[in-house]
Amino acid sequence: MVTVTRKKTRKHRRKQSKTAAKPSVVQPGLLGGQYKPLKLLDIQRISEASFELLERAGIEVHPSECRDIFQRAGARIDASRNRVFIPRGMVEDALAVAQNEIFLAGRDPKHDMILGGNRVYMGTGGAAVKVLDPSTRRARDTTLADVGQIGQLVDALDNIHFYLRACVARDIPSEHLDLNTYYAAMINTTKHVTGNCFSVQSLRDVIEMGAMVAGSEEALRERPIFSFVTCWTVSPLRYAPETVEVLTEIVRQEMPVFLSSAPQSGATSPAALAGTLVQINAEELSGLTYCHLVKPGTPVVLGYVPSVSDLRTGNFVGGAPEFALMHAAVAQLGHYYNLPVYNSSGLADSKIPDIQAGYEKGMTSVTAALAGANYIHHSAGLLESMLTVAYEQYVIDDDINGAIMRMVRGIEVTDETLSLDVIEQVCFGEGHFLGTQQSLDLMQSEYYYPHTGDRQSRGDWEADGSLDMWERARIKARQILQSHRAIPIEPEVDAAIRARFTILLDEM
Repeated sequence: MVTVTRKKTRKHRRKQSKTAAKPSVVQPGLLGGQYKPLKLLDIQRISEASFELLERAGIEVHPSECRDIFQRAGARIDASRNRVFIPRGMVEDALAVAQNEIFLAGRDPKHDMILGGNRVYMGTGGAAVKVLDPSTRRARDTTLADVGQIGQLVDALDNIHFYLRACVARDIPSEHLDLNTYYAAMINTTKHVTGNCFSVQSLRDVIEMGAMVAGSEEALRERPIFSFVTCWTVSPLRYAPETVEVLTEIVRQEMPVFLSSAPQSGATSPAALAGTLVQINAEELSGLTYCHLVKPGTPVVLGYVPSVSDLRTGNFVGGAPEFALMHAAVAQLGHYYNLPVYNSSGLADSKIPDIQAGYEKGMTSVTAALAGANYIHHSAGLLESMLTVAYEQYVIDDDINGAIMRMVRGIEVTDETLSLDVIEQVCFGEGHFLGTQQSLDLMQSEYYYPHTGDRQSRGDWEADGSLDMWERARIKARQILQSHRAIPIEPEVDAAIRARFTILLDEM
């Protein structure tokens, strides 16, 4: 068993929100951890096998600063095979200094998040290249405007807690992609924004822009309104050289980073689910170790994103029960190390917002949330195994997430909720349960009511046009895009950003 002797946590500077949070049946950061597909002995065996794998198979790292850092720290290098073998003690040293809580700020402090423990947050993610056009319901290429408009939806939908950029702006040059993606996301939501950068220079530009909004680089580090995700591994057990360079710079800049590793069982990891968990855990522990060799105590989140193959075809599938199981299991691994976990849910294989999309999303999201994963991305908007997004799907998934977070909240058992007096009152003929004061008091605090799901009688539903959920969500998404605007950044700051950088999004 891993023994963690010391944890280091940055103090979080939180501002008072100008907008008071409204009471709700569900809130971001509720405590999960009720669902545990792995027994403690299973977790220990997976962890031990991961340590052994790093010592036996190591990581492929080509000649680079990264390999030099490992070598100086005492890792064994096989230059002929470009393998770095990481000893157990080196990993345990990293676990001992890793932060067990990571603070992520919103532009509006009411959206601040603290990742760690069993606290659950659900948000967007992906790099979709198609969007279902809401007017034609046909797929088209994603644009920078889509990045911004999805941000509007995220800002307005209470059960989507953060905005990890969801699609690729295919209408702008690649050299302007990173900065403009962050900009389009940031100005359209006051929730925390996550993305990725493909070069060290674009990373520095994004951080500079964030510092302009925050007031200074130090203010940005104290209240990080941005974070970064790096897919620094190429499974199995290989480092992607250019991405590692970006990761190294993120760590040196002391910005929060998610280490995203995404092996696909039966393709880039073993078909055995336990074997995939061993491999991804080894990849994550190696990344954590590397980050803390670069800068001990840096804000790093373990980014487990295991995926599944249909072994009949080799195709990637996201809406599978095996996917759901593994994403609950990796939450348990994070809890075992007492470290924050980034993982995934909501990857429907369906091409449209239909019954298949609903059950796939519900199944994968509820397991991840009930397992207590901290930063569940992909939970809203995605279709077609991450290739496509739909505006309507964000509305539907917000409703699904609200129901899931109500399940995460669980059942409060107190003297009052045991309800002995209320039961006695009704049994003695004093009214009906629906008319008791308790029912009135608990109406808005005990029950989640869907905003797009239908609970009308058939007659009322028919009188309202007999609309299915897809159409109701399409109407709601259109209304949000027409009427909702996020709190803007200061005009002089926006003007300075536009003067400093090539901003391709039209002014709002």
